[in-house]
Formats: sequence, structure tokens, C-alpha cells
Amino acid sequence: MTSRLARHTRIARLRSQRALVPDLEAAEIRDEVTGSGLIEEIEPLVARRTGCPCKLPVEALLVGMSLASARNGGVVTFTAVTDLLFFSLSEPMREQLGLRRYPDHDRGFEAAYATVRRRLHSILGAIDPSPLPKNHRLARRHAEKLLAKANSDELARKRTLMVKLANLILAMSLREAMPLLEDRWNGSVCVDATVIGTYAKGLAPNSPVTATDPDAAWYVRTTKHKDPLALDNLAPDRQDKKGARLQRKAERIKKSLFGYDASLVIARDPSHNGVPLPDGSADPDVVPALVIAFSVDKPSHRPGHVAVEALQQIDDSLPRGYLAGDRAYNDQKPENFQLPIRAMGYEPVYDYAKDQLGLQAGFAGAELVEGNWYCPSMPQELKEATKDLINEKIDKQTWINRIRARAAYVFMPKQRPDAEGHRRVMCPAEANRTQCPLKAYTLGRGIHLPLVDPAPSPAGSPPCCSQRTVTVPPEAGAGLWQPLQYGSEAWQRVYFRLRNSVEGINGYAKDPLYERLEDAGTRRIRGIAAQTLLLAFQLAHANRRKLRAWADSIALHDDRPRRRPTRRRETKPLGTWTPKGYVNEP
Repeated sequence: MTSRLARHTRIARLRSQRALVPDLEAAEIRDEVTGSGLIEEIEPLVARRTGCPCKLPVEALLVGMSLASARNGGVVTFTAVTDLLFFSLSEPMREQLGLRRYPDHDRGFEAAYATVRRRLHSILGAIDPSPLPKNHRLARRHAEKLLAKANSDELARKRTLMVKLANLILAMSLREAMPLLEDRWNGSVCVDATVIGTYAKGLAPNSPVTATDPDAAWYVRTTKHKDPLALDNLAPDRQDKKGARLQRKAERIKKSLFGYDASLVIARDPSHNGVPLPDGSADPDVVPALVIAFSVDKPSHRPGHVAVEALQQIDDSLPRGYLAGDRAYNDQKPENFQLPIRAMGYEPVYDYAKDQLGLQAGFAGAELVEGNWYCPSMPQELKEATKDLINEKIDKQTWINRIRARAAYVFMPKQRPDAEGHRRVMCPAEANRTQCPLKAYTLGRGIHLPLVDPAPSPAGSPPCCSQRTVTVPPEAGAGLWQPLQYGSEAWQRVYFRLRNSVEGINGYAKDPLYERLEDAGTRRIRGIAAQTLLLAFQLAHANRRKLRAWADSIALHDDRPRRRPTRRRETKPLGTWTPKGYVNEP
């Protein structure tokens, strides 16, 4: 009996070490939730018209999820939510949140946990854009029937709600940073899709049943492609009679994961390089790169649509600047990505694949060469500069010189684009950059200006040569057009600083010590709605952690900073980059 009493005493001592949540911490998180707009959006969705009211208020669930995220590196598990809400808050705080009391034993915990799950699933059911059941495998033919019978308008409405709620959760992490962004950010962003795993085993596409998370799909990166490529027919467990051919394909698979693509919108001002001040502290005028919006879908399923969906969540009061993305985005149909982002006020910045180099399109005689409108009489060697570099016909310095020489032949904007995106531009001779015999008044300006040599044509001069200006509609060359001259120092500064911000965020939020963004075990509820909401808390935690680290590295009131900023690697000087070794097979 003595040993049993001693053992029970030690166990009771261990159980008594549960850390209670201070009222101040709970009150601060409650204020965040109350001011987020989430409660007003969710309560009408889950309000019961008849029957007993739910035992767990929406506000309390959101506070519990926010507490779990703050204390567990952004990861929200509902056992933790249950423990924090019902057994770690003070009695007055539980009363303020409208929480009923459960006995502190196994049955009490299970009853509280069931309450949390019911409230959560009532929310997920109201915003789930998929009609497929989760957590068990469904015959594929039956799943196809459910999809065919589903009301597409209703599913679209639910998806809109899902994305809106997820971004309201994310916005809570930006509340303190928003005034800083409004003052010190020019509105430039980078969009990128990063893969996240789901807590389900992926099956082959030709499997007769669905996975337990039927909304997810395979993400596959092959050794042939630098950027991710979704190849559903390369699922790693697929086998058929042509085993040798599939084996050869499998050998080219560099990475595969069953899950979702999270399309992130990263805010970053490319006019600053982020280098620390001379005293070693961070520059208070350079706000760190932050996730300001996101959306989720199947890997590489609709990258253009999903990116636009995320961009639409950005507050209208914020500015619009440059928008960079990898080659998955300028390969979209213009009506799905390029035209919508320009209508929002963004100016695209792209890189190109091999089959997109050189002459790309034409309008009124002007030629679109690697994203910019040029004089049709620009020398052929300048038009083919990047192709010649890739084909090893010229060296790097020659390519750099030719890119710089292109600047004399580019069409210049006459005025800002109108509300519909039409741009009035003038030829380089009108802009005092070249001399053209077709416009005699441009001759004799000096030998420092190139003299163009227009090719004779029986049809006469094109409009861009016979008129002082031409108006280019947004549809002309829409898929590949960009305002900055490709390869120039200005293009390099904007494109690479924005793209590097994405890589930095991905590595930061995938840190195994914190948010573990890619790890499926951090989001253990299946389905796109649950995955999206849980991911929102992880991204919000990454934003908060980054802002705290930035604030700690700033010297306030002429005092020493708490910590030194992250050391930056030396980068190549602007103007020395070349696409050789970077542009891959299309």
C-alpha cells in the first residue's frame, strides 16, 4: 500500500504540472479574434434554427485554435485546443467565453473533445467546396457520380467562403505590420505555389477507390524540370505491364508528395536590398517579406486561377506594384492570370522558357521580343541574343552587351494605361532614342543615336512606323508582356528580389523546429477545407515569428538591438546575370 500511495503521489504531482494560460495572454488573443471579423462571418453559417444550441461558441473555438497555434509553433491539434479551452483557462475566462465546465478526468475530456469536434465540423461543412466524404475510401465510380450531381454554384460559393475565412485568420498576424506596410511598401508581390502534404496515403490515379483525402492529388517534380510539374500518371506506386517504361520514368522523379499546393502571395519591396545598417542592426524602413494572402488547391491543377483567387484577398487600401512569378504563370491562358492581375493594377515580371525566347508576338508592326515591344527594324542579332547565348553561339558578356543595346529600340510609354489596360506608346525614333529615315525629322540628331534601316515593303510602312504613337490593347502579347526590359539591371533587381523572398519564406515556414509547413502530421484533419484553415494558422505563426525577429534586430532609441539580423550571402552585382544554365527545357 505504501509503494502504491507513493506512486500515486508522484503521478498526481506530474498531473499538477499542467501550465495554466494567463488571463492576459487569453485576453489578448480574444481581442485579436474579436477584431478579425471571423465571428461575424462564421456564426451565420453555423447558426441552428431548431434544436439545442451548440455548447461551444464560435468565439471560444477560434480562441482555442489561436492559443494552440501560438503555443505549438503554429500547429493546431484539437486535443490541444480541448485541453487549453476547458482545462487550462481560469474560471473567469471560461465564463467570459461561455464555456461549460467538464470534470477533469478521461470521460470529461472526451466529452469536451466531442464538443470541439462537432463545432469544428459544423464550420467545415459550411465552407467545404468538395462533395466527397473524407476519412474512408470511396469507390471511384461513386465519387464521380457525387461530383456530377453536385451543385457547382453552391460549391463555388463555399470555396469563396473558405478562402475568405482562411485569409481573415492570416490577417490577424498582420494587424501590427499593416501600418508599416502602408508606409514602407510599394505594393510589389511574388506569387508561388508550395506543396504541403496531407494526412492520407496517396493512391494511384487508376485505383478503383479514392484516397481518404479525396480532394488531394500527387505533386511530382522530375529531374528534367527545374520547376514543379504535376504528372498524375507518374504516381510512385503505379505498376502495369509496361513496367520497364514506368521504371525509367520513375527514375526521373526527383520528389513526389500527396497533398495540396498552397499559392502564397509574398509582400516585398524590391527597391531595398535588405542589407543591415552600418552599425549591424536591421533597417527599420525595410519590412521583412511576409505572407499577405494565400489559397489552396490540387498541385498544379489551376495555378493561374488559384493565384488570382489569392490576390483578390488583399485589402483594396494597399498599393499595387510589380508581381513576379515563375514560368508556371506566364504559361497560363491570359484570361486566367495575366489579364486579371493587370486589371488589379499589378505589373508582371517574368522569366521565359526556351521556347518563349526571341520574337513572341506582333502588333501594328511593333514586335514583342522577350516581353517588350521593339522597333521592327531592331537588328536581328539583338532579337536573337538570348537564343544565341543558350545555343552557345555567343558568350555571357556579349549577351549582356546586346541586352543593353536593345534599350535604344524599345517602344516608350506615352502615358499611363487607361482603365481598360490600353497603353499608348511611341516608337524609339519619336522618343529620341534612334534615327529613322521613315521619319525625316528624326535624322541628324547625332551619331550617338543608332540609325535604323527599315526593310522595304510593297504594303508600305506599318502603323508603328507611319504614326507618332500607337495604342496597344491589353490582349496584344498578353501572355508574355512585361513592362521592364528583360535581362536589364532593373528587371534583375525586381525579379530576383521578389523570387528570393518566396524561397526565403518557404524555407522559413518549413523549418522542422517551428511550423513544419510541408509535414502532413501538422494538419491531421482530411479535406481541403480543414487543410486550408489549419494552414492559415501556420502561415500566421510564421508571419508573427518573422516580425518578432525583425523587431528584435532593430536598434531602438539609439540602443543596441536584442539580436543581430541574419547574415546575408554576397550576391552577384546587378547586370552580370545571364540565363545560361538557368533556362531549362520547356
